[in-house]
Amino acid sequence: MCEMPEILEHAERYECVTCGHEWERAAAPEAAAGPRVVKDAHGNVLADGDCVILIKDLKLGGSQVLKGGSKSKPIRLGDGDHEISCKVDGIAVGLKACFVKKA
Repeated sequence: MCEMPEILEHAERYECVTCGHEWERAAAPEAAAGPRVVKDAHGNVLADGDCVILIKDLKLGGSQVLKGGSKSKPIRLGDGDHEISCKVDGIAVGLKACFVKKA
């Protein structure tokens, strides 16, 4: 809650020295699990530089629609909710892997 830099570390929690606020320790990050694997709608593993094809129409907002069957330029994988960054029909978009198949 406070933003004081002095904290006490307990086995299961942290405590602020100034105000006494306590909070749980975050779980260890899953870095030890290895690199993230992104799979398309058919279970094929995707990598940076792959081209993908949309498996269904996707609305972008307003009246813009990306048609199913549109092929992307080479993709770039990233973290977050939308795993794929690419250009489809000249539009830069972030896509979820479940809406594409490997070309």
